[in-house]
Amino acid sequence: MLPKASATRTFLILCLGAVLAPLDAMVNVAFPALTQGLGLEVADIRWVIIAYALTYSSLALVSGRIGDLYGHRRVFRAGLIVAALAFSGCAVAPDNGWLLAARVLQGVGIALLLGSALALALAAYPATRRTEVLARYAAVLAVALAVGPVVGGLLVDGFGWRSVFWSRAPIALAALVLLSRIPEVPVRGGTRAFDTAGAALLIGWMSALVLALASPVEIALPLAVVACVGAWFFVRHESRIASPILRPALFRDARFSILNLASIAVNFAGFTVFLLGPYFFARVSGFSAQSIGLLLACGPAGAALGAALTARLVMRFGAGRLAFAGAALSVSGVVIATGWSAGTSGIAMAVTLFVQGAGIGVFQVAYTDVVVAALPEEDRGVASSLANLTRTLGVLACATLVSALFRRVEAGALIDGLGGEAAFLYAFRVSFLCAAIGLGGFLAATLLRPKTWR
Repeated sequence: MLPKASATRTFLILCLGAVLAPLDAMVNVAFPALTQGLGLEVADIRWVIIAYALTYSSLALVSGRIGDLYGHRRVFRAGLIVAALAFSGCAVAPDNGWLLAARVLQGVGIALLLGSALALALAAYPATRRTEVLARYAAVLAVALAVGPVVGGLLVDGFGWRSVFWSRAPIALAALVLLSRIPEVPVRGGTRAFDTAGAALLIGWMSALVLALASPVEIALPLAVVACVGAWFFVRHESRIASPILRPALFRDARFSILNLASIAVNFAGFTVFLLGPYFFARVSGFSAQSIGLLLACGPAGAALGAALTARLVMRFGAGRLAFAGAALSVSGVVIATGWSAGTSGIAMAVTLFVQGAGIGVFQVAYTDVVVAALPEEDRGVASSLANLTRTLGVLACATLVSALFRRVEAGALIDGLGGEAAFLYAFRVSFLCAAIGLGGFLAATLLRPKTWR
């Protein structure tokens, strides 16, 4: 806990570094220009997402544990340095292979950043303000996510797709310079040792799982087996050591497990907008990159408002009930989007995205509050990383499964004789409908155990 002025300064500096992650939404706006510039197919764009998200997701819990044991400010600093190098590498990429390698490096940097940013922010304030800090942090990231597409559209129109990467390197360097003004959080891990074997198992099975989702069936099945076996060994190992990366016993609580699955489902459905939305706005609505950025910003703007409101509502309604309400609001927005067509007005689409985003904002704060409360204070890095991990897994699953579904449905529609635009619109609607049914069905199933949301 710090004096008020120092706590505010610390929070702002941490946010300057943390926003590097949501500002990656600029890349979504650049998808059409990027695919054209590097000569890629639309389906290939998923690897730009996967290279980054796979690396981040497999390292998220590991980086959180490293911060818990060796100091979060040190880990945060390393993340800023790696991220700055990665953004520069992406910006000068001459081909797709170089870009993917730089995206992997970016995943390393963001994992280190987000594994420590929230832990440092929570340590700067008294425990009684935990939900308020979570809401402010989520709101800042949501605002950055909203600003990202707008700025990204301006950059792409004015300077090309590479600008969505090089524009973030100065932000990382600025946060690095200011970091010396943040006090280090005392390490509370005592003599706990880093679980090297557990880290290797975690990275291994999660990487296999993600690659299985993105691979053809003949390759996916062996990878899925490797992922399942690796996960079993990971849980077995973590259950037997004194200082695990993540205590498996936490997931014996059905409420805790369901809420983590809900986070994956909410972000899976929500990312459908960012994955396919830019193509719909460009091909069907005929909008410019700048207009696409403004539309995509509506979702995060709603998320910022939802996050801000949640801080005031948690004490009255409880985190669980608010998490369910947020998830339900989010799925309603995805359902409405299935009815979009060439005649749908920009205002109607903006309202839909705002509502859907508000639901995600409410859910994210309420869910993170539950996760942070469930873990001891010395595991704050792991707690914040777990919340980030489930969000990323949802995004990653969407990038692989929805893109594959879209590609297959569109190809089938073309074979059946539909024109290019009609086939695209049909595949778009099917993809959104499947995402909505998946999340809605999951929420309906959880109502069989009503106390999950109390």
